[in-house]
Amino acid sequence: MTVLKTSLRNFLAHKGRMALSAVAVLLSVAFVCGTLVFTDTMNATFDKLFASTASDVAVSPEKKDNAQETGKPQTLPGSLEGRLAKVPGVAKVEGHATSRRITAAKAGNKSISPDSGAPTVGTNWDDSQKKSVEITSGHEPRGAGEVVLDADTADKHHLTTGDTLRVMAMPGDFTVRIVGIATYRTTNPGAAVLYFDTPTAQAKLLGSPGVYSGYGLTAASGVSDEQLKKDVTAAVGTGYTVHTAAETKAENKKEVGSLLDVMKYALLGFAGIAVLVGIFLIVNTFSMLVAQRTREIGLMRAIGSSRKQVNRSVLVEALMLGVVGSVLGIAGGIALAVGLMELMGATGMKLDTSELTIKATTPVVGLGIGVVVTVLAAYLPARRAGKISPMAALRDAGNPADGKAGKVRATIGLLLSAAGAAALLSAAGSDDASAGSGMLGLGVLLTLVGFVVVGPLLAGFVVRILSTVVLRAFGPVGRLAERNALRNPRRTGATASALMIGLALVAALSVVGSSMVASATDQLDKSVGADFIIETDNGQPLTQAQARAIRSARDLAHVTEITAVNAKLTLPDGRTVTESLNASDPTYGDDLRTETVRGTFADAYGKDALSVPEGFAKNHKIKLGDRLTVAMIDGREAKLQVKAITSDDTSFNKGALFTNIATARQYLPADKMPLDAMMFAKAADGRAKAAAASLKAAVGDYPQIKVRDQADYKKLIKDQVGQLLNMIYGLLALAIIVAVLGVVNTLALSVVERTREIGLLRAIGLSRRQMRRMIRLESVVIALFGALLGLGLGMAWGTASQQLLALQGLGVLDIPWPTITAVFAGSAVVGLLAALVPAFRAGRMNVLNAIATD
Repeated sequence: MTVLKTSLRNFLAHKGRMALSAVAVLLSVAFVCGTLVFTDTMNATFDKLFASTASDVAVSPEKKDNAQETGKPQTLPGSLEGRLAKVPGVAKVEGHATSRRITAAKAGNKSISPDSGAPTVGTNWDDSQKKSVEITSGHEPRGAGEVVLDADTADKHHLTTGDTLRVMAMPGDFTVRIVGIATYRTTNPGAAVLYFDTPTAQAKLLGSPGVYSGYGLTAASGVSDEQLKKDVTAAVGTGYTVHTAAETKAENKKEVGSLLDVMKYALLGFAGIAVLVGIFLIVNTFSMLVAQRTREIGLMRAIGSSRKQVNRSVLVEALMLGVVGSVLGIAGGIALAVGLMELMGATGMKLDTSELTIKATTPVVGLGIGVVVTVLAAYLPARRAGKISPMAALRDAGNPADGKAGKVRATIGLLLSAAGAAALLSAAGSDDASAGSGMLGLGVLLTLVGFVVVGPLLAGFVVRILSTVVLRAFGPVGRLAERNALRNPRRTGATASALMIGLALVAALSVVGSSMVASATDQLDKSVGADFIIETDNGQPLTQAQARAIRSARDLAHVTEITAVNAKLTLPDGRTVTESLNASDPTYGDDLRTETVRGTFADAYGKDALSVPEGFAKNHKIKLGDRLTVAMIDGREAKLQVKAITSDDTSFNKGALFTNIATARQYLPADKMPLDAMMFAKAADGRAKAAAASLKAAVGDYPQIKVRDQADYKKLIKDQVGQLLNMIYGLLALAIIVAVLGVVNTLALSVVERTREIGLLRAIGLSRRQMRRMIRLESVVIALFGALLGLGLGMAWGTASQQLLALQGLGVLDIPWPTITAVFAGSAVVGLLAALVPAFRAGRMNVLNAIATD
C-alpha cells in the first residue's frame, strides 16, 4: 500500500511531465484500435451485404482455367430454368444477367464509373435485388431503354430520373434513360450499379437473348441448403458450379477479405512503428524522472525502502501511465475508425457509422499493448532507480552514467551496425532475390538496433560537427546549446533515435520510389519506340469496335495490336506447362524494342515461330531452333520454332514469350481469339501532333480509353508511385509526431532538471531572449542529429533495396536529393517548433526562485 501511495503521489506530482508520454501511448493505441474497429466494421458490413444478396443455392457456369480473354461472359441457357424449377425442394428460380465489364457515361461523354478501382456493374432487376436495395425515386425498369441507377453514383455525378446514360458493354454500346434511383439497405461496396429489365440485360450485357450469367434458387420450407445443392447437382450434372449461400458468402468474402487483410496488416505495421517510437519517448521520460529524483530515492532507501520497493514504485507509475493512455487511446481509436469510414465514403464506399463494430477483443488488445509497452519501456529506468544507494541522498541530484557500461554499449552498437552493414552489402550483391530479401531484412534490423545502441557515442561526434556548422554562428548562446546537447549523450541519442526511425523509413522509401520512376523512365527511353500507348483506365480489354476506331485514325505510320493468348507448351523434356503468349503485330519490335541473347527478335514473328525468355530457356533446356508443341486453349495445336531468346535484363515484359498475332489467329477460332490488351501507334513522319489529335478524336466516344505519348506515360508512372509514397508518408507521419513529442518532453524535463542552472545563467546576465534561443538551438541540433542518422540509414536501406530489385529490372539508382534536403531542413523546423513551449517556460522562470531550487 505504501508503494502504491508513493507511486500515485509521484504520478500526480509529475502529471505535466507524464502528459506527452501519455499522448504517445494514446496515439499508438488509437492507431491499433482504430485499424481493428475499421476492418471489423468493413468485414461485418460486407457480411451483411453478402448475406442479403446470396441465394439459398446459386448455379453458375463452371469456371475454366486459363480461358482466353474474349470479352464474352460465360452464360447458361434459359432452358436450364425449367429444369431447375423441377428439382425437388426448389421453391423459386431467378435468372441473373450480370456483367462487371461495362462503362457508363453521362451527358458530355463523361464517365460515371468509380475512380477508386471498383467496377461498374450492370444487372437485371428482379425480386432478389429488393433484398439489398430499394427504389427511393422513380420506378423499376419496365422495358428497353430504361435503367435504375444506384443512389451514391447518382449523387456523386448529379444525376436524377430523366437523365440519359450511354452504356458501353462488350457486345456493343447503347443508350438508356434513368427511370429510378436505388438506395442500398446496407452499404454500397463502391461500385456503380445499373439495373436493366431482364431482356435488355441479356441482349445488351451478355450478348444473346434468353441466356443468364447464373441462377439463384430459393429452397422450399424445411429443405436445407446442403440438401438442395445435392439434389441440384444430381439433376443438372457436370459443367456447372453449384454453391450454397454459405459457400457464396465465403467466396465473396475471400475476394474482399484479401484486400481488407492487406489494408489491416499494413496499418498495423505502421502502428507498430509508432509504438516503437513511443517506447523511446517513455524510456527517456522515466530515465530523466529517475535522474531528477535521485536524492529523493536515496532518502527513501535511507529510511528503509528496499530496492524492490523503489523498482516497483516506478513500474506502478508506468502502469498508471499505460492505463490512462490506453483508455484514451481506445476512445481515440473509435474516433479514428469513424474518420476512416468517412474517408472511404469520399471514395464511393458508403459505410454507415451505425454499423460500427467494436469486438470485445479490441479494447483488450489496445489496453494490453498500451500497458505492456509502457511497463516494459519503464523497466530499465525502474531497475536503475532500484540501484540508487542511500548515500545518493547526500549528493547533488543526478545519476552519473556508468563509464564502463557506456563502453560496453558502444562496442555492442558498433558490432551490430557493422554486422548490419555487411548484411546490406550481401543483399545488394545477391544474385538470388529470395536469399537477398532475407539478408536485406536482417541488415535493416541489425543496423537499426545498432544505431539505436551506438547513438550516445555518435551523439558526441556528430553533434559537435553539427554545432560547428549550425550553432557556432550564435556565439556563446550557441556554445551553451551545444554543451547542453552533449551533457547527457545517452538522453540525446535516445531522443534522436525516435526521430531517426521515422525519417529512415521516409528516406528508404523515397530512394526506392525515385529509383522505380527513374528505372521505368530509363526503360521507356531505351525500349519504347512507339509514339502512343493506348489502353483503358479500368483494366478492361479493348473491344473489337474500339480497336477498329483506333485503326481508323489518320496520320499514323502503323498501329500494333497486343493480346495475351493462353496455351499449353510441351517442352523438349516432355513436360507440359501453361503459359501466356504475347501475340502482336510484327511492328511490335519497333514499338517496344526487345533485346535478345540468341537469334533475332524479328524472326520470332515469322511463320510458326516464337521467342522465349532466357530464364525460361535455361530452366527448361530450350535451345535456339527447337520446335515446341503449343496447344492453344480452345484452339488447335501448333508446332512453333524458337527463333529468338530474349534478354531478362528488362523491366518491360520480363519473362514474356512472343509470337505473331497472325499465328495465334491461325490456330484459334475467331470467336475464341482474345481481345487486345492494349495498342501501340506510330505517327507518320512529321505528323506527331496531327496523329495525336486524330487518335484522341477516334476514341472520343470511349471515355475509358486513354491515348498517352511517352511523356504522358512517364507522368502516369511518376504520379502512381507518388500517390503510393504520399499515402505511406501520411501513415509514417504518426510515428514522426510521436518522435516530436519525445523531443518536446526531453526539453521540458531538461528545463526542469536545469532550473537552478537557468537561474544562475539569468543572474549573470543571460537575457530571456537568449535563454529561449539556447533552448531552441539545443532542440534544433538534436532534431538534425536524428535526421542525419535517419536519412543516412534510410538511404543505405533504400540503396540496398534498389540493388536487390535490380534483379527484377529496377536497374537505375536515383537518390532524391531534393526530398532528402527538404526532410533535413524540415527537421530543423521541427526542432524549433518542439522547443517553443519548453523555451517559453525557461524564459519565464523567476531568477531568485530558480536559484533557490534544490
